[in-house]
This record gives sequence, C-alpha cells and structure tokens, in this order.
Amino acid sequence: MLLRRAALMSLAGLGLAWLASSGGGMADAAQREELNCLIEPNTTVTVSTPVEGIVESVNVDRGDLVQAGQVLAKLESSVQEAEVSVHRYRSEMQAELKSTQTRYEFSLRKLARAEEMSKKETISRHELDEAQTEKLLAELARMEVQEKKRLAELEYKRAQAALELRTIKSPLAGAVVERLISPGDFRNNLDPKMFKLAQIHPLRVVVFVPVSMFGGISTGMRAEVIPEAPLDRPRVAEVTVVDRVMDAASGTFAVRLELPNPKYQLPAGLKCRIRFLPK
Repeated sequence: MLLRRAALMSLAGLGLAWLASSGGGMADAAQREELNCLIEPNTTVTVSTPVEGIVESVNVDRGDLVQAGQVLAKLESSVQEAEVSVHRYRSEMQAELKSTQTRYEFSLRKLARAEEMSKKETISRHELDEAQTEKLLAELARMEVQEKKRLAELEYKRAQAALELRTIKSPLAGAVVERLISPGDFRNNLDPKMFKLAQIHPLRVVVFVPVSMFGGISTGMRAEVIPEAPLDRPRVAEVTVVDRVMDAASGTFAVRLELPNPKYQLPAGLKCRIRFLPK
C-alpha cells in the first residue's frame, strides 16, 4: 500500500510540474492537459476456506482467468459426503409417517362411529370419551412424526451446506494473482488463505489531480486513458469517485475512474496518461 501511494504521488508530482509549465486555467487543464495515472484491478480479494481440512485438488493456477462461481479447489470430504447420504435417507423415510397417518385415519372413523352410536345411546359415555382420546393421541403422534421428518430434512440441508463449504468457488470473474495451496496442504482457521484473485473487468484508473481542477471534475465525466507502450491505444473511462479530502502535502485530490476491459486485453498494474474530456 505504501509503495502504491508513493508511486501515485510521484506520478502526481509529474502531473503538477506539467500543469505549472502550461499555465492554463482549470477548464483548460481539465480538457487539454494530460496527467499521469495508474491502472489497477477493480477489486482484489483473498479467497479463504471457512472450514479446516486437507486440500484434495486444485483446479487453477497463477495467471488463469476464472468466472464467478467456478470451482477453484476442493477439500477432502469423504466424511461429509457420508453424512449427507445418512441425512438424505432419514429425510426420505416414509414408513413411520404412513403408519401414524393410518392410525390417525382409523381413529377418525372410530370416533365417527362412536358419536353416531352415542346419539342412539347404544354405547356408554366412557366409550365415547375413549374414542375421542384415541383420536387426539393419534393426531399428536402424527404431528410428532411430521416434525421429526421436517427436522430430518433440515439436517439434510445442513449436511449439504457443510459439504458445499469444502468446495472453494471464485466470488468474481477475473484472474488468479496468487495460488497459495497445493494438494495435500492442510488449511484451518490459523492459515485459511488459498488464492488471491483480481477483478480486471472493469479496471480501475487512479489519478491524483491538482487542487486547481477541483470542481471541474465530477462523477459520470469521461476521460481518455492512454496506457504505457506497447498497449498505448487510447481508451475511454468514466469517473466514478471524486475525493472530497485533499492531500495538503502534494496539493492534489484523488479521482477514480472505471475502464471497461471485457476481453481482458489490458493487464492491471500499468502506468498511463489521462486527459479529461469536456462534459
């Protein structure tokens, strides 16, 4: 971070010297003068594992392009796969549910007969009460089995989620900057890092602009960006962030732009020159 800041400040100093020699006003500077800038990844992330385990396989290497959701690596997961199988079987068990459902339906028929006979006074009040109690108990037993089945389904989902955590996927589309693991490595909470990824579409352009240009640059404004040779074809970027805090030592403020890079033709880490276009 300190090296990046120093590089940007150095580039900003060159830009200030250029402006000082030109003697132009704010509007002229914003439209004509070129400033030095850096092209960076839009986002850089470190991919880690939330669970501990032994690395079983690694599917990508440094410099590879990846898509969001692509599998980067897998941890050994034989125990978790077995747990998924057990919980899936429990969640699909039907015998107990069908048994309690049958008893419940029988209790309904028995109670209906008892109520009909009670109207004709052919059974005692005790027998009617017994039929009503049997129906209630059968209903409670059915509810208990349904709750157990629902719990088994939730445990199955939990086991699936635990298994999925052992498959490491890319959170973004971009490039692999570093591969920190090999098959056989052990990863845990003390050492969870596995990959470093960079999003390079779109790219981020950072430029330090003289205070004299403050107010002449706003979000949505476009700029022409010229990367260093041999990739020095001009490209158009759009301002996304304009800092509201100035750097007193250099007399500059930072501006961030978004530079489309759909075919990954530009690598990140390039020096560039930038010229803001008229609004």
